[in-house]
Amino acid sequence: MAIRVLLACLGAFASSAVLAAPAPRASAPTVTLDSGTFTGVASGKINKFLGIPYAQPPTGDLRFNLPQSVAAYSGSYDATSFGNECPQQAINLPLGNGLLANETNFIINTAYRLITGPIGEDCLHLNVWTPASATPNSKLPVAMWIFGGGFEIGGTSIYDGGGIVQRSLDLNEPVVVVSINYRVSAWGFLAGSEVKAAGVGNLGLQDQREALRWIQKYIGLFGGDPSKVTIWGESAGAISVALQMVTNGGNTEGLFRGAFMESGSPIPVGDISHGQKYYDSIVAATGCSGASDTLQCLRGVPLNTLQKAVDATPGIFSYQSLNLAWLPRVDGVFLTDTPQNLVLSGSVAKVPFITGDCDDEGTLFSLTNLNVTTDSETRTYIHDTYMPAASTDEVNKLLTYYTADITNGSPYDTGIFNALTPQYKRLAGIQGDLVFQAPRRFFLQKQAGAQKAWSFLSKRLKAFPALGSAHATDILNVFAGGDMTSYLVQFVNNLDPNGKANLLQWPQYTTASPKQMTFLDGLTPREVTDDTYRAEGISYITELSLKYPL
Repeated sequence: MAIRVLLACLGAFASSAVLAAPAPRASAPTVTLDSGTFTGVASGKINKFLGIPYAQPPTGDLRFNLPQSVAAYSGSYDATSFGNECPQQAINLPLGNGLLANETNFIINTAYRLITGPIGEDCLHLNVWTPASATPNSKLPVAMWIFGGGFEIGGTSIYDGGGIVQRSLDLNEPVVVVSINYRVSAWGFLAGSEVKAAGVGNLGLQDQREALRWIQKYIGLFGGDPSKVTIWGESAGAISVALQMVTNGGNTEGLFRGAFMESGSPIPVGDISHGQKYYDSIVAATGCSGASDTLQCLRGVPLNTLQKAVDATPGIFSYQSLNLAWLPRVDGVFLTDTPQNLVLSGSVAKVPFITGDCDDEGTLFSLTNLNVTTDSETRTYIHDTYMPAASTDEVNKLLTYYTADITNGSPYDTGIFNALTPQYKRLAGIQGDLVFQAPRRFFLQKQAGAQKAWSFLSKRLKAFPALGSAHATDILNVFAGGDMTSYLVQFVNNLDPNGKANLLQWPQYTTASPKQMTFLDGLTPREVTDDTYRAEGISYITELSLKYPL
């Protein structure tokens, strides 16, 4: 089960790439960028161009440095396969020792890598899927996909944008799809005072911004319209979308006109100094402690040495769970304040957006703390892991809203079932609301009066044992050709999820009428519901997260 869960989290449910029938082969398409000719792949009515470098390789002195624009292209380029994925942490599941743990480690860190492609620091590439009929005069709307993976793992190679383009053609609402790689883990989100002083925090977010600049310059040659770009992502990718909305005083610089977020909003993270201990640990592990400039020393460390040091830091499946070692933090450049404070100050791009969550966001991340089984242990875990500055009374008040009654915990609406421990469903509820549900509702309630917004809740796959409608299960609904694919295509075209597809009308979210589209299993696949569940608990979690950001 853990293997299936992990693959869901990483996005391997993007099965259209595996299950789609081979399309008839046509002559290889080409596109000329500057003086460079890129040869892609023709697949039916769709052309794809893979592995295009959008920035200089972040190697040598460019490691732990801001992305640099790619030089003008010249010569011939093979754009028929995905480029490298960026370096990332090894995935360590909390399975203890023994045969099962060893086999799982092999499957995840060896076999899984075989289907996701090679890893290397020369990884700042993107991929383009476009209708074969598109020309530079087509001016089609563009969707830019940002993958998830807890800001620590992930890549583009398991996501096939061709299915999105095909649905857009079926709806006669053609779009161009772009997916991008960006630096993750320590390579993309190094933290600490040294990083802040050098102005090189949040490099993964800076990479995304650079990819958006590339789109402005080149996407027209693929048939796209640079003035009609929607940024779209899931999990860390959705959080990235939200942070692209709140950076730069909310000024989009004309880089995008819409945003679509699956399980991610402006999260409650604090100053980059909160990650100092992780910086210090890799400095020590790589032998850089005695250097006069430890950051410059890290730029020269052999990749294998740096990899081992990063692998020794906590990952997304560590005991501390969603209190991640490597993630966006306030760096004074890309994020000048906590994301939620930026929202409160009005630093938000005034573009239409969609944001939503799965019903049981916290279950996947509560498998790592199954040894927390009593009220006292839960109180200690929440305080020490997420809110060490909070008072005992504050933590106790939180636990009055999220009780140990397993019939009220997550997976929600499953009664006495799925209680792996007496506290599992309780922790799943708290962790899911703290990082996903509460930030989403906060963002909507603050912004729905200033711009058009829509919200959704995915309650599909509720019968998934122990996990329910878990984090990342909604990926199926987009990449495997579900109804959300049509809503996405219509939003990218019209900045409204409603349109030609014969689907239930999706009402706009307002503070007076907080309606959301709810995706369901069974004979009634969709219904409109109120975004009012767990009102007191979510409100209090928001209050605490504003006071005690991670």
